[in-house]
Order: sequence, then structure tokens, then C-alpha cells
Amino acid sequence: MQYDMLGSTGIRVSKICMGTMSFGGDADRETSAAMFHRCREAGVNFFDTANIYTNGRSEEYLGEFISSCRDEVVITSKVGLGHPGGLSPQYIAEQVAQSLRRLRTDRLDVYFCHRFDRQVPVEETLRAMDGLVRAGKVLHVGVSNWAAWQIALALGDCKRLGAAPIEVLQPMYNLAKRTAEIEILPLAADRRMGVIPYSPLGGGLLTGKYAAGGEPQSRLNVNKMYQSRYSLEEYHRIAARFAEYATRSGTAPVTLAVAWVKSHPAVTAAIIGARNLQQLEPSLAAGEYDMTPRQRDEIAALTPLVPPAHDRTEKTGG
Repeated sequence: MQYDMLGSTGIRVSKICMGTMSFGGDADRETSAAMFHRCREAGVNFFDTANIYTNGRSEEYLGEFISSCRDEVVITSKVGLGHPGGLSPQYIAEQVAQSLRRLRTDRLDVYFCHRFDRQVPVEETLRAMDGLVRAGKVLHVGVSNWAAWQIALALGDCKRLGAAPIEVLQPMYNLAKRTAEIEILPLAADRRMGVIPYSPLGGGLLTGKYAAGGEPQSRLNVNKMYQSRYSLEEYHRIAARFAEYATRSGTAPVTLAVAWVKSHPAVTAAIIGARNLQQLEPSLAAGEYDMTPRQRDEIAALTPLVPPAHDRTEKTGG
């Protein structure tokens, strides 16, 4: 397993982060435990969850599994999605207490604002997160699904308020969804922020299974959110080209897709997920896959060019 530093936090994490959204849902307790222990066996020390995953069961299961190795693992959770409380200070305080109880721990290594909340002033949210850091309940603050401009302004607000800075980002990023490359990843690199992208397989789009219609119970076949997210025909053309490339390279598409995400210089670790051990293995294999810059460029060329952050790209002229 490869390891890297999580931005400027001083925490050393595996280049694979196990996402536990399936724990207590698609994966029952026995299967969830088997996947957790397989990850640990492979060298994974990084686990991601959220207060809303499977109505809290994800945190409960993960808390049970880490009870004998808490100091050996890095745990993240999230708040602010799927509830009217959003990122209000009161809801944050309520939810961190519940997450800590379910996870059987006294602190979260990283606590993410799960989405940007337009109904709550950012300063109030940042002060609430700072309070958690000062209380020792949270070690580092992160944000997920925020635009680069929102992150940049919030970094300035943190400095002005004397609040704990945002140190870790969790954007969506995969071969089909490369928007993070435009501004989020450059911002993270410049500010030495940790980045742990989710959905490296595009909800299953990049597994190589969809040319034949996919698995009947896969996310793209049963989940309307994923169907909408990857509804454009171009995404499916990218997936087909990628599957052909993987076949020529002799590497499982899942391994290659996850390895491509984690190979970006600004990315700390790719978040993987699985419903069972069989699904887990090819994603875990990406933890030791060394992707060369040439191979990364070849795979990137399977997609349309990512637009620049602005349209004035000439090196000369007025």
C-alpha cells in the first residue's frame, strides 16, 4: 500500500481511503466487517463515513470495527446534507455528538461540511467548526462539494476570524467528471490542502460492465441520482473507450480508474467503496499501482479536453 501526507495536517494516510456508505445498507454487518478487515490487511488506515450514511448504521459499524485499533486509523465523517439543519451551529453541535457516540471515539480526524449551505452565513459555520477543533472533538476541518470560489473565500474568512482553517477537500472526481481539475485541485495544491476525491468509478460507469447493460442491481441501473448524474451519452462513450484501453493494457478497469484518480499530483487518496469482498479487491489493488505520467496522459486523452480556468490563454499580446 502506498502512503502520503494529508496536505499540511501532519497525518500519514494510505493512498486508498475506504468509503463506508455501504456499511449497514448494501453490505450487512458480516460483509462490512469482512471488508474492513480486508482493508486493514491490505494496509488501509483511512476510512470515510457520514452521519447520514444508512441512517447512522455506517458510523455504528465502523465504530465497532475500529474499537481495538482506533489510534492506528484515520477517521472522517460529515455533516450538513439531507437535513434542514444544514450547517447551522446548533445542528453541527448535535450531529458531531451523535457521530462521536456511534463511532465510539472522542475525536474525528477530519470533519467535513458535506455541502455548501446557502441558508447559513459561512462565518457561523466556520466558528462552529473552530469550536469543535478547540474542544478537541475534531482535529481538522474539511469541506465536500464546495466550489473553488467558495473554498477560497472561506479560507480568507478563517484567517480573518482566527478560526481553524479548512485543510482537506472531498470533491467528486473521475475520468468522466473532471471539473475538479479546473480550479479545485490547483487551489488545493497551492494551499497544501489534502484532497480525497469520491466516486473514482463514476458510480460504476468505469467498471467496464456497462457495455453489456451492467449489473441489474448496480447503482446506474437502480439509482435515479446516478442515472441523472451520468445521463449524457458522452459519459458512456468515455466509459467504452476506457474499457477498451484497460483491456489492451491488461489491467482491470476498476484498478485503472482508481489508480488514475490517485495519480493526480494534488490528490492524497482516492475514496473507494464496495458492496462485497469481490467488488473490493480490484479497487484495493490500485493502492499499489504505479501509474506513469505517460499512462495518465493516455487515459486523460480518452475524454474531451478539460477547459481552462479562464479563456485568455495566449502568452503574448495586450
